[in-house]
Amino acid sequence: MSSLTPETLSALEKQSIELPSWAFGNSGTRFKVFGTAGTPRDPFEKIADAAEVNRLTALAPSVALHIPWDLVDDFSVLRRHAEDLGVSLGTINSNTFQDDDYKFGALTHEDPRIRQKAIDHHLECIDVMDATGSRDLKIWLAEGSNYPGQADLRGRQDRLQESLQKIYDRLTGEQRLVLEYKFFEPAFYHTDVPDWGTSYAQVAALGDRAMVCLDTGHHAPGTNIEFIVMQLARLGKLGSFDFNSRFYADDDLIVGAADPFQLFRILFEVIRGGALNNPDVAFMLDQCHNVENKIAGQIRSVLNVQEMTARALSVDTDALRAAQVSGDVLGANAVFMDAFYTDVRPALADWREARGLPRDPMAAFATSGYQEQIEADRVGGQQAGWGA
Repeated sequence: MSSLTPETLSALEKQSIELPSWAFGNSGTRFKVFGTAGTPRDPFEKIADAAEVNRLTALAPSVALHIPWDLVDDFSVLRRHAEDLGVSLGTINSNTFQDDDYKFGALTHEDPRIRQKAIDHHLECIDVMDATGSRDLKIWLAEGSNYPGQADLRGRQDRLQESLQKIYDRLTGEQRLVLEYKFFEPAFYHTDVPDWGTSYAQVAALGDRAMVCLDTGHHAPGTNIEFIVMQLARLGKLGSFDFNSRFYADDDLIVGAADPFQLFRILFEVIRGGALNNPDVAFMLDQCHNVENKIAGQIRSVLNVQEMTARALSVDTDALRAAQVSGDVLGANAVFMDAFYTDVRPALADWREARGLPRDPMAAFATSGYQEQIEADRVGGQQAGWGA
């Protein structure tokens, strides 16, 4: 059994991972959205479920909202509801992928009327930020083309820059714009923001408060994601993470499910680059799938991030650097692998217990009666899900 150093425990004490409100609603495959018992019917119930994750783990003190899915009449009331439950409202996520006008683009559209409609939506999202106290506006764009020749690739980049600049200019105080990228989907030939370089080029032109969001599931197979983490941290443009996992084309699975070693490597570069517990780098889950229990799935994900962070913090960096400098290839790799194979779970369980938390949050949730209670209480009404 491993022990965790005081320095590691101090770092873990500060760790926080934002939960996405949409993770608690109904979701599914490209073919069907599945309903489940106890699904929230409104943003207030989503936040209650997120607060349960935080109560059991002390890892998830904030909840990201998705507009228009989480629209309410009075965001000050929603904000107080969250605070009463011990959490806060975090990142505001825009949506320009569920409107017929956006079939051929939103912020990149040839039609200035449609571009302005998409810009206005983002300005409304910033109004929500003003009401909730949120710092970050996160933008993911489902924009691109399916066939060669269908679109003016350069013109779309120019229009995207112009649109983003109008949105950025509306930000005030410490508010930030965070631009996500994804190498494909839903377009098949080209995507307007397909990689970290395109996102970086766009946000670098905007200003200091425009950053890149790295979604760990948004890369082609074999991509060295930790290299991208290093580069964005080095350039001062790593604004946030969306932690999830993918096996083939889609993402949004439990983080670390596909490749725990990859998550370890990513978190090592987070630590190496000074991004761990850095207020300028937000950790968030973007997890929303169709077979696991929603609350338990979020608990599992935040624990996976915590466990791999503890392992990454246990790397003997002095021994690693000595091996690197001396050209000891296998020695350097052994230092890495020793840390990855260290089982930190018993030590983390002891530490949780010492802090008044459940030793095993997954088991604590299973026996808490919370799931049974929400299934009984949330009968009737419209369940929340994609588009609601």
